[in-house]
Amino acid sequence: MAHPTFNLADSGSFVGRELGVSEWITIDQGRIDQFAACTGDHQWLHVDVERSRRESPYGGPIAHGFLTLSLLAPTALDVFIRPAGIKQAFNYGLERVRFITPVKAGARVRNRIGLLSVEERGAEHLLLRTENKIEIEAEEKPAMLAVALVLVERGNENGR
Repeated sequence: MAHPTFNLADSGSFVGRELGVSEWITIDQGRIDQFAACTGDHQWLHVDVERSRRESPYGGPIAHGFLTLSLLAPTALDVFIRPAGIKQAFNYGLERVRFITPVKAGARVRNRIGLLSVEERGAEHLLLRTENKIEIEAEEKPAMLAVALVLVERGNENGR
């Protein structure tokens, strides 16, 4: 499904609509191990392949929930921030995050992003409230649902 390119000038017209869907991202064991190294979360369920194959109810390692959550920023960049030519975007916060289905090592995920609201924040900024659904390829239920707040500058690289 083709999506019109989000732009700040008409941001209100995008409320209630899907902004787009990111490319598929493979969550391989290497990515999981790197995330564990960055965060210090070396729980066996994520990093011990043999033990998780034996003892995990998922039949192997799964990604950290916060690894899945961390995908919001790069997927938002690809889906609507870069295409709109937004100069600066800041993570402002999260209203709700739910981890629904574990992401198994080797799975592919993507983010389906919708715009819930746009709020003026002074003359220079807009606060975008986005609905994010991290989908797992070939799975019925999503990995995660989250409402994210993104603060963007009105002026952008394209002058819109």
